[in-house]
Amino acid sequence: MAMVCLSDFEAYAKKYLPKITWDYFAAGADECTTRDENILAYKRIRFRPRMLRDVSVMDIRTKILGSEISFPVGIAPTGFHQLAWPDGEKSTARAARAMDTCYIASTYSTCSLEEISAAAPGGLRWFQLYIHRNRAASQQLVQRAEAAGFRGLVLTADLPYTGKRRDDVRNGFRLPPHMKVKNLEGAFEVCKMSPSFHSLLDPSVTWNDIHWLRSLTCLPIIIKGILTREDAELAVRHGVQGIIVSNHGGRQLDEGPATIDALVEVVEAVQGRVEVYVDGGIRKGSDVLKALALGAKCVFVGRPALWGLAYKGEEGLQDVLRILQDEFRLSMALAG
Repeated sequence: MAMVCLSDFEAYAKKYLPKITWDYFAAGADECTTRDENILAYKRIRFRPRMLRDVSVMDIRTKILGSEISFPVGIAPTGFHQLAWPDGEKSTARAARAMDTCYIASTYSTCSLEEISAAAPGGLRWFQLYIHRNRAASQQLVQRAEAAGFRGLVLTADLPYTGKRRDDVRNGFRLPPHMKVKNLEGAFEVCKMSPSFHSLLDPSVTWNDIHWLRSLTCLPIIIKGILTREDAELAVRHGVQGIIVSNHGGRQLDEGPATIDALVEVVEAVQGRVEVYVDGGIRKGSDVLKALALGAKCVFVGRPALWGLAYKGEEGLQDVLRILQDEFRLSMALAG
């Protein structure tokens, strides 16, 4: 079957991944209202295309925090890539480097920071951090990321506790015995993803902890999970370099806003003082153009990256990114 659009990869992944894995990747919180709204909100936005503009030459490159990427689509942090493909995050890193874009590696990777770095030397990578109750373990992760050549630290702010994902509860989701959360090996007794694992997260984290993070590293800090103007203001005040407007793919608080709707409010509040990115619901190149038109500097894709991996590993993920790149370029041209 010819893979023409991202939904082709979604259909493939749904058909061929084990049901428990598919349910885990696809899960939203509660009734999945926010997960689905992330996609539907894009469909309600319309272009005002302009005609007879010279679109014979188009430059789709951009810079994020000073690093150039080939087009404004990066890979969002998602956990457990080995569930989708045996080489896991190593394949993800190689695909991102081949497409010359940014990959945000998750704390909950099934390959270690060092393995990810070694798999794609020279690639642009940021590291996504959860702050655990064991602060020493979190501090060590930050230092390891910096040592391994990661160029940004992405603090996820929307997970003091895990949202209720009904299918995961029904399925009793846990990592298969041969897989480990490699970055946390040795830091905790529990490195198999058991239901109790997220209880290691620190729910007492506040804005003040950004100062603590800044004392540990020279890396720029990007905060992920912002959905309101009030929090955008606080993020700027606390000296972060970037904001990812995100609702965790609809996996945390259900009934929150779609990210593309929240983007407008955040961009307005920030007024160019820090870079603003968005994830959640991006399925077509035209979605990327809509996000940029509404003020995002770059978008990040989560589930579609996993579908690409499930299809053909590194090659499949490159296919997904290439389709988005081609669709984005075409949308730009047709919109003038």
